[in-house]
Amino acid sequence: MPIFGIDLTFIVLIPAMILAMYAQSKVQRTYDTYSRVGLKSNMTGAEVARTLLDNSGLHEVKIERVRGNLTDHYDPRTKVLRLSDSVYANRSIAAAGVAAHESGHAIQDKERYAPLKLRGAMVPLASIGSRFSMILFIAGLFFSETLISVGIILFSVTVLFQLITLPVEFDASNRALQVLEGYQIMEDGEVKKAKKVLDAAALTYVAAAFTGIMSLFRLILIRNRRNN
Repeated sequence: MPIFGIDLTFIVLIPAMILAMYAQSKVQRTYDTYSRVGLKSNMTGAEVARTLLDNSGLHEVKIERVRGNLTDHYDPRTKVLRLSDSVYANRSIAAAGVAAHESGHAIQDKERYAPLKLRGAMVPLASIGSRFSMILFIAGLFFSETLISVGIILFSVTVLFQLITLPVEFDASNRALQVLEGYQIMEDGEVKKAKKVLDAAALTYVAAAFTGIMSLFRLILIRNRRNN
């Protein structure tokens, strides 16, 4: 029941919102800090990625530069690794860590890492869920219990997608940290600093998954309240 015009179910989202804001702030602060610390090997992010890909037998994977800050990603459909402006030509510990992480996704793809394949298979359903779940849920509040249930089911798919993303991201970071020192791209002390960058980035995925879970819980509360 709303009090003073406030929906009390919104309270369940507050911890998730706090975690999300903290995670975003932490990843930005950590990246900014280590983007100003030069890599002793003096390699750019693109050179780090190329080294890791080639040493993993992934010569066919292309590296492209994309606009933006921390917009880095690997596309398993086109076998292209895209590095942002802040990583591609940057010779810092942060850039090397991010480039190695994205290379880790390419290695996962080569090795047919199961969670990565499952996440890829879920992309169409997750896309539908993110687009239409709330529309159906809100429409259901006015018209039909069935629409509410369909909306919740679709939203559940997006939450499941976020949960499956967690092991994919953690594994890519672990792979990155293992090879950075192994290929003499970083010294031990530099690897520890790169780990701080990747750990901060991983926290944003944890925050996203937690937000998704709490949002789903809120939708269920609203549905149950309506039924009562």
